[in-house]
This record gives sequence, structure tokens and C-alpha cells, in this order.
Amino acid sequence: MNERLTRIRDSILGYWNRLSKTQKALLVSTVAITLLTIVILTMQFSKTEYEVAFQDMNGEDAAAAMTYLDSAAIPYKLSADGKSLSVPSTNAARVRVDVASQGIIQNGSIGFNKMFGTTTSALGMTENEFNVKYKSALNGEIESMLKMMSGVETARVLINLPEESLFASSENQDQASASVVMTFKPGFRPSQEVIDGYFNLVKTSVPNLPIDNITITSDNAELYASNAGNGFGAGSAGAIQDNLAIQRKYESDIEKSVKMFLGSMVGADRVNVLVASKLNFDQVNSTENRYEPVDVENMRGIEISVQDVQESYTGAGAADGGVAGTGTEAVPTYPGDTSAGQSTSESSNKIVNYQVNQITKEIVQSPYIVKDLTINVAIEPPEGSTELDRTVTKNVTDILVNIIGASLADSGTTYNETELGQKVAVFSTPPSAATAAADTGISRTLLWSIIGGLALLLAAAVFLVLRRRRKNREEELLEEMALPTPAEMPSISFETVNGESQTRKQLESLAKKKPDEFVNLLRTWLADE
Repeated sequence: MNERLTRIRDSILGYWNRLSKTQKALLVSTVAITLLTIVILTMQFSKTEYEVAFQDMNGEDAAAAMTYLDSAAIPYKLSADGKSLSVPSTNAARVRVDVASQGIIQNGSIGFNKMFGTTTSALGMTENEFNVKYKSALNGEIESMLKMMSGVETARVLINLPEESLFASSENQDQASASVVMTFKPGFRPSQEVIDGYFNLVKTSVPNLPIDNITITSDNAELYASNAGNGFGAGSAGAIQDNLAIQRKYESDIEKSVKMFLGSMVGADRVNVLVASKLNFDQVNSTENRYEPVDVENMRGIEISVQDVQESYTGAGAADGGVAGTGTEAVPTYPGDTSAGQSTSESSNKIVNYQVNQITKEIVQSPYIVKDLTINVAIEPPEGSTELDRTVTKNVTDILVNIIGASLADSGTTYNETELGQKVAVFSTPPSAATAAADTGISRTLLWSIIGGLALLLAAAVFLVLRRRRKNREEELLEEMALPTPAEMPSISFETVNGESQTRKQLESLAKKKPDEFVNLLRTWLADE
């Protein structure tokens, strides 16, 4: 057996010795790479891959999940922030199902299922214990529902339920209240519709809880419902912000228009404009009913129906009137027997129905009416002057008065020229530094071009100086590092020398006269040998 191992070893050594240096290096590197690849693949395939099973947990949920994993002998990894747990990928699905079925993860809150799942007393639950657990469970359920909404990271809820009274009606019962503290995920900003959803969720979860009694606070500010009864909810605040934005936009447009127009007269860099306005944002709806005749000249309408009735009567006339019973041979209290002749009567009646124009108008007035407007203009005087010319001031004032008069045409107030002139202010300002530079006769573009050229020239000069210094420093370093030139070795002609005695004499003479050269000669001989 030993002889066989010896022969194998000798054959391997013989094969190794027959290889060249290149072949040996190639063989060693191939074997090393192969072994390294096998080790890496073995480690890679044998490594346990972890998958995040739970994330965004609080301390209580993380502790409960870790206790379960320890009892089940399942390895896990806890993140640095303590909010995520990772388990092996092969066990991730089963762990999620088991934890969910046992209700271990509660997201920091305890709902009705876990709270009332067990009782602490064998005789049952007292009324006080039930009330405390009910409030805690209600808080937990609302917290869980809020966390299920988009963008919510954490939520804490505190519900205050009033005590019920048997002698008070539902209207006289004390109302409940709720306080909510929410934290949103980074970069999430809830819209007003989402905020209203938070309020409605809390309102419908608690009986006899009006929206006005709900307070929701985020990490930035307090949230308001759009239909809150405090008179200044989020909806009102949003409307006010919109109105202010419209007012700023209107003032900005007036400023740009005035500055552009006056800039063409005195120069765009010489004019500054400030506009202050007051807008009426009230929207008025009205209905107008009008009746107008068709025939305006005669003030008559169209005849739609005519009824003409004429009556006439002819017959014996009535007896002459007199005092009864006073005639001769007449019975007292009886009328006389005298009669009149024939009688005739006529009557006519005409009814005409006219139709007039009935006009109904639904009028909606625009809410953006300019109630007041003032324009202030500052103009730099021309070169060599400290004040504006009166003609320029008057022309500018007239222009601004016309603009204000046109803007206030629908304000409902009539202004005269003097009142409109009081809303305009035109004054002069000293020239600025930019205008002074322009007054020197050099344009701004040319001035900046000259400054840029000088800066480039200065940068180029600095670059050349630094480059020259670096080159000189490199040359000095090369000179310091240069090897000293080898000294010329004295030549001794052995052909002309006969005998060892003469050679020895020359060597002794050289050693005495030039010892350094003699030492260098000996070193050269030793190196050649």
C-alpha cells in the first residue's frame, strides 16, 4: 500500500516537474478558481433567505410576534427600528396565516374580539369592567379602521361616552366627544375629501357624536371638516384661500399691464407698480318678471277675446207718481189711477281681454366685482434730473385714472374725476445702481461681457502660472532622483605590461594617487567575475 502511494506521488511529482512555469501557474489558478466557485455556490445555496413577514409594527405587536416565533422555534430577524420582522422565505406564508388566525397583531389596539374573548372573573363581568372594556375596544376598533385608510401610518383615538340617564330624553342626553391623533406616511397630504372621510368614520362609529365634537390632529396641524358648524372649517378656509389667490392674480395682471405700457414710454427698468384692490366675491341670484304691451304706441296688448252685449226695451210707461190717497174722491193710502205713455230703454256691455308680453329673467351676477382699486407708480426721472416732468406725470395719471374708472364701472358707485385721481399716486425715485451703470454709456450686455472676458483671462493666467510651477517642481524632483553618472574607470593596458611585478606597481600607484577610482575598478572586476 505504501509503495503504491509512493508510486502515485512520484508520478504526480514527475508530471509536475515536466510542466513549465506557465503551465504550472495556469494549473494552480484553474484549481483555485474551481474550488472557490464550489465554495461560493455551496454557501449561496445553503444560505437561508429571509422575507419580511410583518412591518410597521409597534412595540407591543413586535413583542407578541417574537414570543410566538420563539415558541414555534422559527428563526427571525428584527429590523434596526424594531418595526419589521423577517422570517425564512419557506415559512413566511405559514407564519402570516398562523399569526393572523390567533389575532397576535393588533396594530397597537385591542378590538372587540380580543377584548371580550375572555373574562377575568369566573362569575362574569361587572358593569364597571364592561364599561371600561367597551370604551377600550371601541377605541381600538376605530384606530384599526383609520389605519386601514390610505396614507395613515399611526392613529390614536380617545372616545368620551356620556353616562346614560333613564330620566332624560335622547335630545337632552349629553353628547359624546372624540379626540384623534394621526400620523401620516412621509410625503402624504390628505385632501379635503379624505379628511371628511376621517370625520365621517369616527362620527358613524360612535352614537350621538356630532362632527363638531370631533377633534382630529395630525403631526402638522389640526384638521377640519368641510361641513363643521364652527363657521370656519376646512371648506371655508379653502374658499378663502381661493378668493385671495384670485385677488392676487387680478392685482398681478394689472401690475404687469401698467408696467408694460409705461415701460414703453419711460423704460421698463425705470417703472415700479403697486396695485391694491378690493373684490366682491358675493354671488347674487335674482328673478325678474316683466309685463310689456305689444302695441307700445297705444299701450295696448293683443285682443284675445271680445264680448259685446247690447239690450233694448220698449213698452207701456209706469203710472205717474204722486202722493197716495190725496186726490179727490180717492181712498187714502191708495195710489192714483193716472198712467203715462210708452217707454223705451237701451243698454250695452263690451268686455275685451288683452294679452301682454310676460318676460321672466333669471339673473346671476358675477361674484368677482371690483369694489375698490388703487394704483401706485414709482418712475425714475431721466438723466440729469431729480424729478419727473409735469407733463409726464399728468399723462401717466390720466392713463391710470382711465384704468381705474373702467375697472370700477360695475362697482355700483359713481366716482368723479377728482375721486378717481385720489386713487392714483405717481412719484419719482432716485436711479438705481443698474440704471446708473446703463447711464455711463455702456450697455449691460457689453459690461457683463467685459467682466466675463477679464475673468477668463485671469483664470488662464493663474492656470499657466500654476502649470509652470508644477513643471519646475517636477524637473527639480527628477534632478534630485537622477542617478549619479558612473565614473570613468582607468584603463590599464595588460598587453604592454610584462610580468606581474609591473602590474602590481601600476595598481599600487593607482591606489595611492586615485583611491576612489581604484575602488571602482575593483568593484567592476568583481561584478564581471
